[in-house]
Amino acid sequence: MGQGQPKYRRSSSQKRMHREASYKFTPVTIVECPRCHEPKIPHRVCLHCGYYRDMEVIAMKEPETK
Repeated sequence: MGQGQPKYRRSSSQKRMHREASYKFTPVTIVECPRCHEPKIPHRVCLHCGYYRDMEVIAMKEPETK
């Protein structure tokens, strides 16, 4: 046998278990928007105020009052 070669063949189930052992779900990171203090995903435009890095990127409509 050469160096670094497996001594025995890995079964299909062992192969799957080994492969899936490193798959982990990471929770979504949520930060507070510095302008409107609503929760948002980092490095994205705030969906509530439309700002990113102190610049208005999306013009948001004002809520209509009755």
